[in-house]
Amino acid sequence: MYNWKVVLLTIILLVTVRVQDPKLVEQFRLNYFDSLQSYQEPIKADNIVIVDIDESALNRYGQFPFSRDLYANWLNSSPENNAYVFNMGFTEKDRFGKDSDLAAAMGTRDVILSSFVSNKSQGDKPPRGFGKLGKGDPSDWLYSYNGMRTSVVAQYADGVGAVTVAPSVDGIVREAPLAILANQHLWPSVALEILRVWEFQPNLAIKIKEAGVEWVRMGTLPPMYTTPNSNVQIAYWNEYERISFGDPLPDEKIIILGLSAGGLVNPVATPTGSMLPHDIQAHLISTVVNGIQIQRPWYADQLELLLIIGLSLMILLIVYQTPTYVSAIATLCTLGGTMWSGYHFWMTELLLIDVLFPTVAAFIVFTHATFNRFYVTYKLKELIKGQFGTYLSPDMVYMLQKDPSLLALGGERKEMSFLFMDICGFTPISEYYKNKDDPEGLVELVNEFLDAMTKIILNNGGTIDKYMGDCIMAFWNAPIPCENHAEMAVKSALEIEEKTIELKEIYSARGLPDINVGTGVNTGDCIVGNMGSESRFDYSVIGDAVNLAARLEATAARHEYVEYKTIISSFTRDQLPESYICEDIGNIKVKGKDELITIYSPKL
Repeated sequence: MYNWKVVLLTIILLVTVRVQDPKLVEQFRLNYFDSLQSYQEPIKADNIVIVDIDESALNRYGQFPFSRDLYANWLNSSPENNAYVFNMGFTEKDRFGKDSDLAAAMGTRDVILSSFVSNKSQGDKPPRGFGKLGKGDPSDWLYSYNGMRTSVVAQYADGVGAVTVAPSVDGIVREAPLAILANQHLWPSVALEILRVWEFQPNLAIKIKEAGVEWVRMGTLPPMYTTPNSNVQIAYWNEYERISFGDPLPDEKIIILGLSAGGLVNPVATPTGSMLPHDIQAHLISTVVNGIQIQRPWYADQLELLLIIGLSLMILLIVYQTPTYVSAIATLCTLGGTMWSGYHFWMTELLLIDVLFPTVAAFIVFTHATFNRFYVTYKLKELIKGQFGTYLSPDMVYMLQKDPSLLALGGERKEMSFLFMDICGFTPISEYYKNKDDPEGLVELVNEFLDAMTKIILNNGGTIDKYMGDCIMAFWNAPIPCENHAEMAVKSALEIEEKTIELKEIYSARGLPDINVGTGVNTGDCIVGNMGSESRFDYSVIGDAVNLAARLEATAARHEYVEYKTIISSFTRDQLPESYICEDIGNIKVKGKDELITIYSPKL
């Protein structure tokens, strides 16, 4: 009944779009992942403090850049148990010649310096390299740069790490690499270095397989699993204590120093809004140091494709197998459950599974399938109305529209009752209008007469099969079931007799010739259903019982039986209630039948 092919084509199209994963779809998925972070309760990162070189610091110390002895004094006056991260390069010699002061101060504290990727190298190779595990080649997977600009005092630092991020297709920083290649050397990130220094780990290790980087590890610490190019997802739900440069510092913290004064640095787009570069580093460091493992599983793409297919087929089944209101509720529950599962996996396991696109895809399928269902149902109702509106009562047409299954596509064997009615003595009537040269008047009279008889049949639950000139063929018990079909057929025949007497008086007053009818009714098995070709068909009946009813009508219309306006068969008589009086007319032999048929004239 429904056009499944069109809806299935929609599913295939949605799956294809997801497989191709264009930029728009990828961004759609990333925005969904961004929204998940907003559900995390903000956490105060007690082990990290951000120190801003802000407007207050500029007012306190004057023009930037500061002399490096200022940083030296700051380190010397700060708690010894802190780890200090400078999110500044110090790639040029101090204009005041105070690099030695800073170097000396760095020898008394745990200091991690930042290095920045460049087109050419400045400085030495990283103080500490990676131990490589596995058979893969890092250059096949890691972000690679021509050079690295390191600090002029890098040799005095406890750790030197690269400051770099990995913006997504929309320019938003969601990930950052833990390791990169610069000038053919492996460089750890600042976040990795601070963890190594903070945890007193002597070395770094990276495991590379054929599919890319698997994990990065410091000493004896548990490995941190990454993407194939060593990226980790940054957790942006931490909050930090902020202090202006020069203000007293707490003890036993990771201190991140960066620029925040207007004009000194440009903000960067993140999932939670614009941030300063050292704020992003703070979130990255917090992610690494606190072991927050946001993961997109290796099977995520395959799972999301299966979700699209599975949800769509489930929705398709729901729409086409349940009532509309049930399908709507079931669909909402299914899609709501899918969205909740994505939220659950995120909140409990920090797993990034895109359930939004499969949900949207399934909703598109639901919308398309529902529209298709309504459209096909509407077209079917219109077809039923067009096919049966003239031949059935409005109530019966409505029943068929409400339950089209009552229409057997093809044919089915049923016991039914049949009525044939014909105008007797039509020749005098035709001659009358011929003499008046009024063929239109003849047609008008016939239509008026047949309309009156049709209303009787329809009011008694009959179906008009066809009009054959001045003859009507009707049947009962299809397409609408009718248990007392024999009685209703005979009742219609008797009412036709009464209506004919009433119309004869009207026509006589007009000066028209006498008009009479002959009616035949039979009951028996036949084949009923939609018959014809694929392009054109009619709902009709075939069978011997139909033919016998036509023969009885012809018998009633013969001159010798003119006193019996209605003739029924013994098969019909046997199904009538006792209230009907049936006069035995005798036995006749009809065309096409060897045996004699007993016929009756019914009366109420």
